[in-house]
Amino acid sequence: MQRRELFSSLAKPFKQKDLQESIIRPPYYDDINLFLTNCVKCETKDCATVCEENIIKILDDGTPKLDFSNSGCTYCNLCAISCKNEVLNIENKKQIEAKIEIDVLSCLSWQNTMCFSCKDPCIVNAIEFVGLFRPTISNVCTSCGLCVKVCPTNAIKVSGL
Repeated sequence: MQRRELFSSLAKPFKQKDLQESIIRPPYYDDINLFLTNCVKCETKDCATVCEENIIKILDDGTPKLDFSNSGCTYCNLCAISCKNEVLNIENKKQIEAKIEIDVLSCLSWQNTMCFSCKDPCIVNAIEFVGLFRPTISNVCTSCGLCVKVCPTNAIKVSGL
C-alpha cells in the first residue's frame, strides 16, 4: 500500500460522516444512526409516499432526505406516523436541522427591486425586511424550506448543519 492510499483509507470514515451530516433529514428523529440501520431495512419507504409536499426523496443508500426544490415541510407529521421502523416518531418532532440563508448578491430585494416572494409563504414570519428592501432571516425560522422554491433568482440557499 502506498502512502497516499493509506491516508485516503484513514480519512474515508470522516468523509462519510461529513456527507451524512450534510443531508437534511425529516424533523422527527432522535438518533441519526437509525437512518443507516433501520431505514435501509424498510422496503416500502412509506415516509416518502405519504409526504403531501413530495419533498422526501430516498437516497441510493435507502435513507430519506428532504429536497426543497418543489416545496417545503409543513410539519404535518405524516412521515412520522407512517414510519414502521421507529426512525421517525412524532414525539421526536423538532426543527429541521438546516440553515436557510439569503444570497444578497442574487436577491432581487437586495438589488433594490421590490420582491416579497420569500416572505409570503413563510408561515412563522421569519423573513424580515428593512424598509422595502434587504430581507433577512430571523432566528424564528423553522428551516421548513417553503421560501426556497418561490424565489425567482434562487437566492435562498439551504445547507445542512
